[in-house]
Amino acid sequence: MTAFPAFPKNCTSLLCKHLTAEIFETLKDKKTASGFTLEDAIRSGVENPDSGIGVYAGDLESYSLFAALFDPIIKAYHGFSATDRHSSDLDPTHLHAPDPDPEGDYILSTRIRVGRNVADLPLGPAISRAQRKQVEQEVSAALGRLTGGLSGSYYSLEGMSDEIREQLVEDHFLFKAGDRFLESAGLNRNWPEGRGIYHNDDKTFLVWINEEDQLRIISMQPGGNILEVFSRLTTAISEIAKSVPFSYSEHLGYITSCPTNLGTAMRASVHIRLPKLSADIARFQSICDRHHLQIRGIHGEHSQSEGGIYDISNKRRLGVTEVQCVQDMVDGVVELIAEEKGL
Repeated sequence: MTAFPAFPKNCTSLLCKHLTAEIFETLKDKKTASGFTLEDAIRSGVENPDSGIGVYAGDLESYSLFAALFDPIIKAYHGFSATDRHSSDLDPTHLHAPDPDPEGDYILSTRIRVGRNVADLPLGPAISRAQRKQVEQEVSAALGRLTGGLSGSYYSLEGMSDEIREQLVEDHFLFKAGDRFLESAGLNRNWPEGRGIYHNDDKTFLVWINEEDQLRIISMQPGGNILEVFSRLTTAISEIAKSVPFSYSEHLGYITSCPTNLGTAMRASVHIRLPKLSADIARFQSICDRHHLQIRGIHGEHSQSEGGIYDISNKRRLGVTEVQCVQDMVDGVVELIAEEKGL
């Protein structure tokens, strides 16, 4: 790309807002050690001007080499400056989370996930075919060494039998090639090669290999025992990290290809039934805003609620610890349930 990209006038992405002609000229000929360029970083946002963000990193070095673009985008999204430092806390004893719904009247299920990428390897947008296979081999081997409640089975997407595919679909575990934003970012290359799914025997612990991030580590179960879900997740992260070193920066925390996931790379959520409160959307939204929570429909982002059921999750990821992310969600859910009961 030799010329500054032409964005439509109605483009509102952070890329459109922060990529100036001057920054473009300064960065356009730079290349990271893994061969990632500014053109690679902005391709998704250029091809999809309706993007919210519009940039992806190809490796840890992208965040420093292209800092003139990434820093203001990170500041705008996370309120996190170039001089700030991220801190991590994965200690479940620091979380105050008695079950907010022991009778099971409101919370249908709890799910907490983190994204992780392997240290000293490119991220998904820049990884080579051989490196992606290397990630699958190393991570699946590490998962095969898990014991106790985390022990289970790994299923490669490539050559998967119809029987296993149908079961994974039924369990809502199967992931597909990413959307057009990820396609443009280069994250769908060589699909489904090098991708797979691990789950424990109880189906409360799940790892996706080489989806948007090289690992998506997920803990989940029915009901509102958030502490149990968080504890299982942190145990799994600790065990996997003994074999697989994760990409981490003292400035940005856990490194991810999409800047929105930097820091904790965590999304802690519940599916919760709030038919009365959700009828007063302003009141519902104000409680969630106070606790830094995001409201989604039951099928995730941009989906609608069904039967007054919503997906409620933490909004903050960078500059707060994992415990704080989950505590935001717990405290917000406690208040939401109290409001629903009062109505």
